[in-house]
Amino acid sequence: MAATAESCFDDMPLVARDVARGVSRLLFRQDSYALCEVPLANGRRADLFAIDAKGGITIVEIKVSRADLRGDCKWQEYLDYCDRFFWAVPQGFDLAPFDEPGFLPETAGLIVADRYDAAVMRDAAHRPMPAPRRKAETLRFARRGALRMLGALDPVLAGMD
Repeated sequence: MAATAESCFDDMPLVARDVARGVSRLLFRQDSYALCEVPLANGRRADLFAIDAKGGITIVEIKVSRADLRGDCKWQEYLDYCDRFFWAVPQGFDLAPFDEPGFLPETAGLIVADRYDAAVMRDAAHRPMPAPRRKAETLRFARRGALRMLGALDPVLAGMD
């Protein structure tokens, strides 16, 4: 099913949608546009997948509880599909775990967000993707975005995403 603004994070707590909205606003101000719940070629699904004006790709993984964070054993599989990786959490979230070695603080950035805005607490390391993967992911992003727009115009096409 196509993920639209209305359907993103439907299976998650409302706070996850609020964090996504705040992070999307932050990315927008940085001239980077995001899609939510984007399947990756390796079978994983990025919460937010954004592309900036120079073709830089950022993935943002949203966590709204400590259990969700501790239970995520797959997040490092996202690193090959982006130039920068961020965690995003709601205000009031305990940030201490993000400094632990298992969460690669030297690689992963950290964003704190609410429904209205977000702030980068720690910038993500820039790890350039290989050109062939960048091209493939950029094309997948463009086609997925176009398909989602078509799905908004024609509900029959919405299930094609």
